[in-house]
Amino acid sequence: MLALASKPGSPQVARRTINNVTTVGLICLVIGALVAVVEAHYPTHGVAGGAGVAVMAVGAVLAISGLGAGVVVGLLAGLALAGAGGAAVGLTVTRGAAVRRRRVRGGAEGLIGQVGVVRNWSEPTGSVALQGSVWQARRSFGPDEDEVPELACGDKVVVERLSGLTLSVRPAEEWELI
Repeated sequence: MLALASKPGSPQVARRTINNVTTVGLICLVIGALVAVVEAHYPTHGVAGGAGVAVMAVGAVLAISGLGAGVVVGLLAGLALAGAGGAAVGLTVTRGAAVRRRRVRGGAEGLIGQVGVVRNWSEPTGSVALQGSVWQARRSFGPDEDEVPELACGDKVVVERLSGLTLSVRPAEEWELI
């Protein structure tokens, strides 16, 4: 039994080591890809994505060199993967930061400043069509409005406030209709 055991330096030990290195490289590639995907679902500002790309690059070096292509080819492939992955993570982090600076487009805050159309009106309240819905509305008076034009069906109005489910509106000015 002892005669059948592999000696260090024998081809069987080298093959087993190469297989182990290739397996570890493939595992690193899969784990790195999963960690990079986590960045898309749980924004960590590039921390998880960067770590995932680094693990994938190391995995590529190990897998390619373990397959017998050589360390130089493995390093070049790892650097290429790290560059492409780093650029992708950088792009997603930049786009994610840009979204945070955008103005709110939904909910109560998103209605303010929107232009709607009067459906029916009897001073001081009425209904306004806005974004596919009909809302109860009341007139919003400014501090310097001496002469208030009457609102009629079809007039354009601008939402100034939202109180519960009632909009406070004023007549739209020409520059707001463009």
